[in-house]
Amino acid sequence: MNLATFSFIVSGVLLNALAQLLLKAGTRNVGAIHLSMDNWFSVGLQVATQLPIIGGLACYVASVVLWIIALSRVDVSIAYPMLSLGYVVTAVGAWYLFGEALSWQRLLAIGIILLGVALLARS
Repeated sequence: MNLATFSFIVSGVLLNALAQLLLKAGTRNVGAIHLSMDNWFSVGLQVATQLPIIGGLACYVASVVLWIIALSRVDVSIAYPMLSLGYVVTAVGAWYLFGEALSWQRLLAIGIILLGVALLARS
């Protein structure tokens, strides 16, 4: 895999992780969502007008474009497992931005993911 292809994959993964973090930020603004027949429209409108959620959806669209470019250049059996890097970025981002816990088990799992991606990228 050349540097350009790897860059498309990593950029798509980073945008996907950013999308998750923005969606979380938007839902924190809204609070817990409880849908019913009476409130589905107003709750949907409230969610749809959150700037972080709109930004998250835009990041998803951009990540799909980059992912399609990456898939045109590399086997899906190589590219798809690299999506696991998104778990690493999202966990660290959630810890930093939202104060979510990073226990030793999560850190160990992140280390295993990074090792797996490194081995995969070298194959």
